[in-house]
Amino acid sequence: MTGTVAGAPVVAARSERYPLGDRSVARLGFGGMKLSGRRLMGSSTERGTAVAVLRRAVELGVQHLETSAHYGPDVVNALVREALHPYPEELVVVTKVGARRTPDGGWVPALGAAELRHAVHDDLDSLGVDVLDVVLLRMPGLGEQMTGDIVEPFGALAQLQQEGLVRHLGLSHVTAEQVAATRAVAPLACVQNHYNIVHRDDDGQVDALAREGIPYVAMEGLSYTTFFPVRDLAPRQEAALDAVARRLDATRSQVAMAWILARSPNLLVIPGATSVAQLEENVAAAALALGPADLAELDRIADDGTPGPRPAGSPTV
Repeated sequence: MTGTVAGAPVVAARSERYPLGDRSVARLGFGGMKLSGRRLMGSSTERGTAVAVLRRAVELGVQHLETSAHYGPDVVNALVREALHPYPEELVVVTKVGARRTPDGGWVPALGAAELRHAVHDDLDSLGVDVLDVVLLRMPGLGEQMTGDIVEPFGALAQLQQEGLVRHLGLSHVTAEQVAATRAVAPLACVQNHYNIVHRDDDGQVDALAREGIPYVAMEGLSYTTFFPVRDLAPRQEAALDAVARRLDATRSQVAMAWILARSPNLLVIPGATSVAQLEENVAAAALALGPADLAELDRIADDGTPGPRPAGSPTV
């Protein structure tokens, strides 16, 4: 199925909104990671196609776009600028700093004050703006050990915010303790972590942030090829998800995204796409209505099996 849910046409992504920084955005946004190639190196698709996907996303009502110099490196930022600059007033462009890429596709923490300042200036130049909407501090995580003092690098970004180079600050790959440590440094616009229907370790953090009115952005997860990490599913989880998808004439990924949107009003989702058809299918998930029985069945999926091992070569974004 492409671009429809239960026979309905593609709808704008802006049907539900939540504050992100100083603006209210559609809860279904767009993540730029998939526009980069394997191990997030190079490009995954022809340049004209990537530009068309980005422009179509804005046409469909996407107002939250995540990009990073980490993707490519620098490939996705260049695509975003080519496709969308000058940026629509309602579009919030979220960038991510805190690491540098190695030629073999590796990730090295880059959390020093000078490194973060350089990264912010690079994003300003590559995106063609005078101020960045939201900058996420990426801490080591998703397969790396979550360690290190977050206060010092977050403080370095807060200094850049005070200088007028950044409007709002967020966090990525962080624990609840790290989130708490930053709250005394500067206001927090969002937290971006790995979270989906089978990976729910952050349930408590989702709820805690909801009480504070802070959005939690569900990252694409472990699988590079799809929004929902189908290779992580145990057999009973696959069967349960497929049963709901068949009832609703939807895809697995659409059901998984609809569950995230139903889970809590502060959850934002940023699926990626490498074609306009895939983008339209993702956006259509915003119109997917999950009934009480569907939600109950989907809520049990996390307890129906242990997800499989992380796929070899999966990126840590």
